[in-house]
Amino acid sequence: MLKRLLSRIYWAFSRWTLAGETAPDRPTILLGAPHTSNWDFVLMLAIAWRLGIDVHWLGKKSLFRGWRGPIMRRLGGIPVDRDDPGRVVTDVIEQVDAGTVFGLVITPDGTRGGNEYWKSGFYRIARQTGMPVTLGYVDRTTMTAGLGPTISLTGAVSSDMDMIRAFYADKAGARPERRTEPRLREETLAE
Repeated sequence: MLKRLLSRIYWAFSRWTLAGETAPDRPTILLGAPHTSNWDFVLMLAIAWRLGIDVHWLGKKSLFRGWRGPIMRRLGGIPVDRDDPGRVVTDVIEQVDAGTVFGLVITPDGTRGGNEYWKSGFYRIARQTGMPVTLGYVDRTTMTAGLGPTISLTGAVSSDMDMIRAFYADKAGARPERRTEPRLREETLAE
């Protein structure tokens, strides 16, 4: 209740406009892209809270140290130990099997810009869990943020990424100069 109230206040006074599709009604991988600013986190929470989505998000383990740990976990954070990434998939599968409806937010850019490729973890998790992918976005050119379509990945990496690229083609992120083109390293290896 408090989260929805805070999000309503945020959207009422923000320069940004909430746009796009409604919340998914089943567990989904929620892509947060283009990830170009720390403000993406605030927008992601505002979108999720306004639409009533129980979000979980992946963050580097160091974000959860000390006093920040309880706060980050309360906001839906899941610390990722890069030495044991398989544990994340196991945890997600357990939640899906339990019937929990949630959005697992992943920023495939991996960082706030400057990469040549997106990280493929979202793709692997979606394929291993059977979860669809909901395309979340931030676009400074229109000052909108929200959710795009929810798609099921087929396993044909290039074709799936062509659909994703088409959606994000006109989405600039909060800092357009930091935008990374949606492309997985696996695509260039398959060519």
